[in-house]
Amino acid sequence: MSQPTPLMPHATASWLVDSTALTFEQIAEFCGLHILEVQAMADDLASSKYTGRDPVRAGELTMEEIEKGQANPAYSLKMHKAPVTVSRTKGPRYTPVSKRQDKPDGIAWILRHHPEVSDAQVGKLIGTTRNTIAAIRDRTHWNIQNIQPKDPVTLGLCSQRELDAIVARAAKKAGIVDGVPDDERLGDDREALIEELRAERDAAVRAASEAAQEAEAAAWLEAKRAAEAQGEA
Repeated sequence: MSQPTPLMPHATASWLVDSTALTFEQIAEFCGLHILEVQAMADDLASSKYTGRDPVRAGELTMEEIEKGQANPAYSLKMHKAPVTVSRTKGPRYTPVSKRQDKPDGIAWILRHHPEVSDAQVGKLIGTTRNTIAAIRDRTHWNIQNIQPKDPVTLGLCSQRELDAIVARAAKKAGIVDGVPDDERLGDDREALIEELRAERDAAVRAASEAAQEAEAAAWLEAKRAAEAQGEA
């Protein structure tokens, strides 16, 4: 049985990239993401900027586990405590009061990045009404000037699995699935991509090491010349 992934994998990966020395492979494996997604986060190339989520504070990882991973790049991180799966019942989604003000931002993000998703699907995912969705789309919402599109997963309005499932269904219905690279081909390329990224990092490390050695040699030579000049004087 495969290990469960964090409740917010992208936000967790962003935190691990910024706060630890774990390899991209370790972070991708723990978060259930493709290594290129993690690479994009590290290079600030991701289309969406994620607010980091601390998995230690969330109880999903321990610092001891992170230290094991940092000490051994081949080590696979073990989930300390799997996120609780919340069973949905029929009826509108309940959103905590503290999160309700974020709904318009989440709706705007979906409308911008996934226009193929229907209003009914957006309403079910975010827990809102079609009138609100229409107002945001038409820019007639009373607070439209302050609405900023933000990933609903990062905002905590839904899970990544729920968002991915709805986007996949909408894409299939719209007939645009064929335009998306299939997972099998990505899987076949995975090893080659990992090797390429590893080679790039190794080359960067070597270049930095050589530069440091050259600087050290230059400093030594300068010190030697200064000492000789002082002796002659």
